[in-house]
Amino acid sequence: MGHDHSHEVKNYNKAFSIGITLNIIFVIIEAAYGVMADSLALIADAGHNLSDVVSLILAWGAFYLAKKDPSLKRTYGLKKVTILASLTSSILLLIALGAIAWEAIGRFADPQPVDGLIVIIVAGIGVVINTITALLFMDGQKDDLNIRGAYLHMAADAGVSLGVVIAGIVIMYTGWLWLDPVLSLLIVLVILLGTWGLFRDSVNLAMDAVPKDIDMEEIKEYLLNLPNIKEIHALHVWALSTTEIAFSVHLVSNNKKIDNEFLDEVQGFLHDNYKIEHITIQMEHAIDSYVCDLNKVTFRR
Repeated sequence: MGHDHSHEVKNYNKAFSIGITLNIIFVIIEAAYGVMADSLALIADAGHNLSDVVSLILAWGAFYLAKKDPSLKRTYGLKKVTILASLTSSILLLIALGAIAWEAIGRFADPQPVDGLIVIIVAGIGVVINTITALLFMDGQKDDLNIRGAYLHMAADAGVSLGVVIAGIVIMYTGWLWLDPVLSLLIVLVILLGTWGLFRDSVNLAMDAVPKDIDMEEIKEYLLNLPNIKEIHALHVWALSTTEIAFSVHLVSNNKKIDNEFLDEVQGFLHDNYKIEHITIQMEHAIDSYVCDLNKVTFRR
C-alpha cells in the first residue's frame, strides 16, 4: 500500500503583489493626510501599515525561497526562512507598537486638534483596502503560519481603520481631542493581541519545538502499540517550515526482518493524521548486546 506524501502549496504570488501594491499606495495617502489633519491616529495607523508592507514583502520573499530545491549544503532547502520571516515580522511589529504607544501617551499632556472629516475619509479607504488584502490570504491562513501572519495583520488593520472612522465622527461632533491618543493606544492593544500569538508560535517553531497541533503523547502510544515493537527512543517532531513537519524515531523491534509494508503503514498514519511530510524511521533489533547512542530518552510498553 503506497502513500503520496507530496506537499502541494498554493501560489500566493498574485495575492502578495496585489496586497503590497494596495498597501503602499494607502500608506502614502494615509501618512500625507495624517500630517495635514495632525491626527496621531492616522499617522500611527500609517506607520503600522508600513510595517505591514515590510511584513508582506518578507512573507513573499520567504514563500519564494521556500520553493528552492534542496542541495548538499542545505539538505532541506530554504524552507526555514518562512519561520524566520514570521518571527522577524512579529518583532518589527512589536517595536513599532512600542513607538506608537510612547507617542500616544505624550499626546495626553498636549492634545492637538484633529480634522475629523479627513480622518473619516482616509480611514474609510483603509477599511476597504485592508479587507480586500485580508481576503486574499484567508484560505491559506489556517495551514500556514507565514500566510497567517499576513492575514492577521490585514484583518486587524481593517478593524482598526473602522475604529478610526468611528472616532473621527465622534471628534467632529464632540470635540473630544483626547479620543485621538486613546484610539492610538487601543490600536496598539488590538494589534498586540493579534501579534502575540504569531510571535509565540514563530519563536516555538524557530526553536524546533513540536508544532502545536501535534499530540506527542498520542504518537508515542501509537508507536509503542505497534506489533513487535519493544521500545522507542530518539523521538523528534519539528517544523521544517510554516507548512511542513519533519519526524524521526528509532523503533526497537523483536522482529529481525525489515518490513517495508510495516514502515509504509507507520508513515501513512503519521501523514494522514498529523500532516507530517518528512518521516525518518530507524529500525533496531532488540538484543542486549546492542545499545543505541541515542537511547537516553526511552519509552517502553
